[in-house]
Amino acid sequence: MSILEIEKLGVTFTTDTGDVPAVRDVSLRVRSGETLALVGESGSGKSTVALAALGLLPGSARVSGSVTVDGAEVVGTPEAELARMRGRTASMVFQEPATALDPLTRVGAQIAEVVRNHRTMSRAEAAREAVELLRRVGVPEPERRASAFPFQLSGGQRQRVVIAMAIANSPGLLVADEPTTALDVTVQAGILDLLRGLAADSGTGVLLVTHNMGVVADFADRVAVMLRGEIVETGTVEEVLLRPRHEYTRGLLAAVPRLAVGEPEAGPPPPERPPQDAVVELRDVSVRFGRGPRAVQALEDVSLTVRPGETVGLVGESGSGKSTAARVALGLVRPSSGTVSLFGGDLRRVRGRRRRARLSGVGVVLQDPVASLDARMSVAECVAEPLRVHRRGMPAAERRARVAEVLELVRLPKEVAGRGPRELSGGQRQRVSLARALVLQPRLLVADEPTSALDVSVQRTVLEVIAESQRELGFACLFVSHDLAVVQEFARRVVVMRAGQVVEQGPTRSTLSQPETEYTRRLIAAVPVPDPVLQRRRRAAALGTGATA
Repeated sequence: MSILEIEKLGVTFTTDTGDVPAVRDVSLRVRSGETLALVGESGSGKSTVALAALGLLPGSARVSGSVTVDGAEVVGTPEAELARMRGRTASMVFQEPATALDPLTRVGAQIAEVVRNHRTMSRAEAAREAVELLRRVGVPEPERRASAFPFQLSGGQRQRVVIAMAIANSPGLLVADEPTTALDVTVQAGILDLLRGLAADSGTGVLLVTHNMGVVADFADRVAVMLRGEIVETGTVEEVLLRPRHEYTRGLLAAVPRLAVGEPEAGPPPPERPPQDAVVELRDVSVRFGRGPRAVQALEDVSLTVRPGETVGLVGESGSGKSTAARVALGLVRPSSGTVSLFGGDLRRVRGRRRRARLSGVGVVLQDPVASLDARMSVAECVAEPLRVHRRGMPAAERRARVAEVLELVRLPKEVAGRGPRELSGGQRQRVSLARALVLQPRLLVADEPTSALDVSVQRTVLEVIAESQRELGFACLFVSHDLAVVQEFARRVVVMRAGQVVEQGPTRSTLSQPETEYTRRLIAAVPVPDPVLQRRRRAAALGTGATA
């Protein structure tokens, strides 16, 4: 029996510049107890289909065709009826729990509100039900966590709260829109185990929207591939991922970075380079935030080195300290003890102009280009800003030439220079951030999760641009990421962190294919690979050893 049926769905958005067709003639079904993965790049229409399934499209959308949930029509149904359906017959898990939760309301109260919206129950009964739902989704100490605000929980815990709200009334359909994109691999594995159990135990059908092919291999029964608003291929997960028929699907899969798990090293080892002075070096660095019993030890005796021209990957779970270590290297966090050497000098010994001049040799690329680029500026102005700050005497013509040069370096056409950041795609915005980081020709690039929110093909392009720029400019790179497959492909050495300490480091290929510590082995076991047959074997092996996979 199908819990969701979509027939010849069409969605067109009305904009100031005319009509924009987003979805054309899409038909698909989700049966009770199965997971259908809807995959494709940004702009393919997959999230529009997911929103249409629950009647959540904005008023600017014109919808044709039919969408039925548990036999009830969604298209054209009054909002009051749809509101009764949402949360009871069907629910949605959004990508970013921070925006899905009310920051001013305790999480237990938010779950209880969803319960009382659809069931007759006292406040006390709903509060107890909220605690049980938190326990069901694996939130530790649910009685205490129920009284917490969202900001007091980790990213993985907030996502579990969102899932608790979604399953509060035992819906027959769960629409999950990129539910694990920003999560570490071990947290992601836990969320997938949770959703898998819900589908098996209660017969819930799941429409999973994602660009992560490893997640698809690990979790989906069937796959539908979207391109420019149309479905170009459907089939079982084995058919689509192992025997793709459409050229677009083959290209999408070819762009997926693949972690070499337990495989022998292939090819000759990278050539040994003569020892060089470090571009940045942390030696026995500790960082402690706050004082007294509530103080947090963020880093403890951390030592790492990045040399000219090399890329060092910094990996670990949320809270491992990897981003704090990167901020120490940038001079943004002052260590409680230990030394930080940047370009051969102790950062703590330089002040004022000398410190600013030294830090001008560092470029930074962050995870979210929307937050790091000023929406009021044009692309050219965003890229030129570091030149105006650090090269005040540079003539305007020379500055414009340098901006054009670096935009060409990151593969952006000339015409984007006059556009605003919000007029660009996610991958284009990230390349603008990279151009801004490279405009001063830095000796060190610090990239903190620069590709985690990007589609696989866009991610590959951004990584290729960073690698090409590094070959041309020769900068060192400290690459912070929770994607071990990307790190294995991109970094020469890797540093593995846990709870503020370095637990293992060495050449990337040998460290990730033959790890020495149990923690690194657990991280690797949690990474889903885009091969459903292999992934099932890995999950079964992990369950046999009690690990998460």
